Amino acid sequence: MKTYSVLVVGMGKRGLHHASAFHANPRFQVVGLCDIDLARCQAAAPKLGQPQIGTDARALATALKPDVFCFCTLPSLRLDMIRVGIDCGARLIPFEKPIALTSAEAIQIKQLLDQSQAKAVVSHQHRYGVHYQKVKEIVASGALGRIHTVYASATGWMAHMLSHLLDYTCWFNDYVPAEWAMAQAAGRGKLTDMHPSPDYLAGFVQFKNGVRGIYECGAGAPDVPEVDYWWRKCRIGAQGSEGFAEVFTGGGWRSLTRRDGFQTGQGTMNYDADMPPYIQEMADWLDDPARVHPCCFDHAWTGFEAMAGLQISAAQGGQVSLPLTAGVDEVALLKARVPDRPVLVSFAGNKKEYGIS
Repeated sequence: MKTYSVLVVGMGKRGLHHASAFHANPRFQVVGLCDIDLARCQAAAPKLGQPQIGTDARALATALKPDVFCFCTLPSLRLDMIRVGIDCGARLIPFEKPIALTSAEAIQIKQLLDQSQAKAVVSHQHRYGVHYQKVKEIVASGALGRIHTVYASATGWMAHMLSHLLDYTCWFNDYVPAEWAMAQAAGRGKLTDMHPSPDYLAGFVQFKNGVRGIYECGAGAPDVPEVDYWWRKCRIGAQGSEGFAEVFTGGGWRSLTRRDGFQTGQGTMNYDADMPPYIQEMADWLDDPARVHPCCFDHAWTGFEAMAGLQISAAQGGQVSLPLTAGVDEVALLKARVPDRPVLVSFAGNKKEYGIS
């Protein structure tokens, strides 16, 4: 079977995860590594088959013309990297979440991809964990009866975590598009972060099939005492007329249904386990257009529109109708409108991460 060539741009933690997983899969050959810090590429190259290295993504992509242009760069560089991937003729462009920091940029990205032949995948790879898979299995089985609510919370801030929360709840709801969103935001400390976010955002999303989404992200989000590691204190679930099922990113899953009673199981976020199937399904999609990758751009777009709507509502008030008809700069709106008052935390463990004494 065909071996697909891969260029990976950005050799930080996530870039190394991707490059290593591509290298370990016989369907791919890593032909290039790129980072503005050449030393990172030099350190990684011997472990990845000695690919070409460089500091200029466009120059390397133009020279190598890879089948797969994968980038794991800062979120402010999404549009530039998408252009490079399309211009070099890549067939598949995997990149990190979120799609973009603003809907103005995200809409441009969507338009470029729609006009090109390139497929795109967004890295919502937590879904491959056995605990995530089990909850999806329970939801899809009908054991919860009529699904009326999906919900998710994370103590990490919005631009890091909300894309994940929305994607997995949208997965539980079969990626039905959202109709409207409404939210509130508090705290300005993380608005200057590389992943700019209010310190706390909470809101609601109404999906077109009547399912209601409830989301909390940041300092005011509730503790998930079942999980010790702070960054993995994420609770994601679904409720129906016959029960509920939920997954904890760092600590297993549980469900209670009329049919099966109370159940629980193990599982935790694990890149070594989650990355291989995520990468393999890229090969499957390249082999056969009908085998669409579960993390495809269209799926990610469903969650992104809801994420943008929540931010616009938090900044401007009221409900925001979806789908998006025009892009805005949500970061600028939040910087202008979020009150300059300290955020109130939900439990002591959040104080350190949000700079509260």
